[in-house]
Amino acid sequence: MSIGNPAHQDSNPSVEFFSLRLFIAGASPVSARAIVNIRAICEEFIAGRYELDIIDAHQQPLLVQQEDVTAIPMLIKKSPMPTKKLIGDCSDREKVLKGLGINH
Repeated sequence: MSIGNPAHQDSNPSVEFFSLRLFIAGASPVSARAIVNIRAICEEFIAGRYELDIIDAHQQPLLVQQEDVTAIPMLIKKSPMPTKKLIGDCSDREKVLKGLGINH
């Protein structure tokens, strides 16, 4: 499932576009919390400049292996570079912002 509006990606090349993947485990409370938290952070700080793919590890085991996911939930920032991996439910807003390279 993708969330965000990638159409804005090309409107201003000097603005960084974020490609994110959130690996979750089904409909667990921790997974639900991670989804709510990362959506809120993205909408507040990078609205219109991100794509968020939510991937259920149970349904996409090959992708979990390819991305070397070692814990769930895990947020992977694919772009802008460098790639970063954040483990947890994204409740520590400052840690998430730092991991994404967002200065606020």
